[in-house]
Amino acid sequence: MQNQINGMQKTMPRREEEEKRLIQREYRKLLKSIKSKMDTTDRHNIRMAYEIAVEAHSKQRRKSGEPYILHPIEVARICAEEIGLGPTAIVAALLHDVVEDTNVSLKDIKDRFGDRIATIVDGLTKLDGMYNVASPQAENFKKVLSTLLVDVRVVLIKMADRLHNMRTLGSMPRHKQLKIAAETSFIYAPLAHRLGLYNFKTEFQDLCMKITEPEKYQEVARKLQETKQERTRYINEFLKPINDALRDIGYPYRTTGRPKSIYSIWNKIKTKKVPFEEIYDLFAVRIILDLPKQKEKQVCWQVYSIVTDVHTPIPERLKDWITTPKSNGYESLHTTVIGPEGRYVEVQIRSERMDEIAEKGFAAHWKYKGIGGQDVFDTWFDNVRDILENQDSDAIEFVNDFKTNLFNEEVYVYTPKGDLKILPKGATALDFAFHIHTDVGYHCTAIKVNKKLVPLGYKLQNGDQVFITTSKNQKPTESWLKMVVTGKARSKIRSAMKEERRKQGEIGKEALQRKFRNMKVDYEENVDMLAKFFGFNSRADLNFEIAMGNINLADLRDFFNVEGNKLVEKVSETVAEPESDKNTPTRAGRKKYTGKPRLLINGEPADDMDYVLANCCGPVLGDDVFAYLTVSSGLKIHRTTCPNATHLMANYGYRIMKAEWVTSGDSSFVADLIITGIDSGPGVIERLTHNISTDLGLNIRSFSIAGNEGYFEGRISLLVLNKDQLNVTIRELQNLEGISSVTRV
Repeated sequence: MQNQINGMQKTMPRREEEEKRLIQREYRKLLKSIKSKMDTTDRHNIRMAYEIAVEAHSKQRRKSGEPYILHPIEVARICAEEIGLGPTAIVAALLHDVVEDTNVSLKDIKDRFGDRIATIVDGLTKLDGMYNVASPQAENFKKVLSTLLVDVRVVLIKMADRLHNMRTLGSMPRHKQLKIAAETSFIYAPLAHRLGLYNFKTEFQDLCMKITEPEKYQEVARKLQETKQERTRYINEFLKPINDALRDIGYPYRTTGRPKSIYSIWNKIKTKKVPFEEIYDLFAVRIILDLPKQKEKQVCWQVYSIVTDVHTPIPERLKDWITTPKSNGYESLHTTVIGPEGRYVEVQIRSERMDEIAEKGFAAHWKYKGIGGQDVFDTWFDNVRDILENQDSDAIEFVNDFKTNLFNEEVYVYTPKGDLKILPKGATALDFAFHIHTDVGYHCTAIKVNKKLVPLGYKLQNGDQVFITTSKNQKPTESWLKMVVTGKARSKIRSAMKEERRKQGEIGKEALQRKFRNMKVDYEENVDMLAKFFGFNSRADLNFEIAMGNINLADLRDFFNVEGNKLVEKVSETVAEPESDKNTPTRAGRKKYTGKPRLLINGEPADDMDYVLANCCGPVLGDDVFAYLTVSSGLKIHRTTCPNATHLMANYGYRIMKAEWVTSGDSSFVADLIITGIDSGPGVIERLTHNISTDLGLNIRSFSIAGNEGYFEGRISLLVLNKDQLNVTIRELQNLEGISSVTRV
């Protein structure tokens, strides 16, 4: 025993020494990654921040068991090397968790480093005491996103923090991985795109897919690895004649070729319903030129001419983001050409300056434009400012409004004077009115597009010229919310509706006060109880419904007695529930499952829990699932790949519970399949039904099919025992002659 103790005593200092050397090595790696110019003060602040963080986090470890301090050091390195941020951001990144997780206070930070770094660290610190809000996650999103207009570095550091967390997520429990991936997919990946951090967006999407759809991720990754040598050979063959011609252009250049991300390849497989082998534009070739800014446009088009002389272009795939940059600062010339062997290849042509902005986004734009000159982001920041100014919106409304500003595709439209305006694809004429000015939106009565009158909900197209007619008597209505998609328009319409609702509520409040005086009851002591009695969340809702005539105050005496200035609810007789009805579906459509449990929820058998399988994704035994606690309908079981999973986990993570299947031989599940193929006549239906019913022995609940010009699409609803049986069914159907694709709905 004594020998064991002595051995442990020797091992502990040795491990501490190794960890100390590891921490110092990672710190030196951080210092080497800093490209910004630094003075003595910067170096001193970075060293002091490092020492404070090492001391503050000295007793903490990550889930993987490694010292916690390695996390803030790596976040700071990502900020420096992968985003290109300077000393101020590096100091804040090193300190980003100390206020939240240790005894270091914000005042300590302010005293040692000044207001600017304290402001950034405060923005990165999660809010405390939010147990009574609708969504703690949304409140934290709101806090971080609200700092965009104060100091965009808060969001950029948060991006680096999230990226390192995603890269090291393997040590977390599965259900927590899913929540973090959902948050990342819901807000961080779109925000990275909007800030021009394309590498971050791509890695976020790939890492999320690795968690939510691990089998599909590994399948695509394996096929990419298997075809790597062939791709390299093909890219070299594709570039050889282009390189020969580019040597005469007179400017240094470099060419690169790389495959598209695993996520984008899988997305194409899903949307186009084609196998991996039939995706032609698996890779993109990039031509990057080192040349003066004033020559960029001219020379890039010259290179385009060289490329299209060598390989046949596809005209409709030309995208000119040099003449009209994207609203997140992205500049590049894109074209798709037909290379050797008839394969499609995307070619991106840009300068070194454009490439740095494309790789490092907003941070690189700072470098080229100066901190005060982020003109390319001005319109977007104005929209964000409008949403932030609407403080009445709850956090979930705010995040959803903000998210609509994180669009991937854009539409380019013009004012009557010919000024270009950029809106998200899908934006309407009414969105355009609010985009011009809030008052123009509020008072918009009619809109003409290209001099023709259109509905307010008309979806804008590239090149549209929009004319707006206003009237001071016009006001927004509830129906307008269905006509807009941009966060600014939705926020402003809701704000106007709330103001109108407040005015109407004052009328309802006066009526209720008069009624209470007549009944000789106190307003303040009774109004909240009355609101709860009628099922409202607030007095304001109660007052509004009274004003609208939906609550008849004359009926109060039918429901209440007056006892000592208070309303007391009358007791009504209740009818006992018949014994035979106790397992029937409830009013909300739920059913309490009895007998052998089919699920474990948070590790406990779910036989005594009130749950239902979600209709939106139809989980079956073997699917990766989670439980979501609804407000009024008990627990709902969703697949982790459900279309609604990202929204639920990102905004309501505190209501998500771990769920696991328990093997049960007598359960069956409904699964819906979409089948497409060649319409070869009446035999199609017979072949499909024979294969499913006779060969596979499955019951068909419903079957619909429609043919059109030699192509058919069918929808089949089946009863299956588990995911394995469903996968076998999909493979068998895919092998039938004439079947193009079989996908689970």
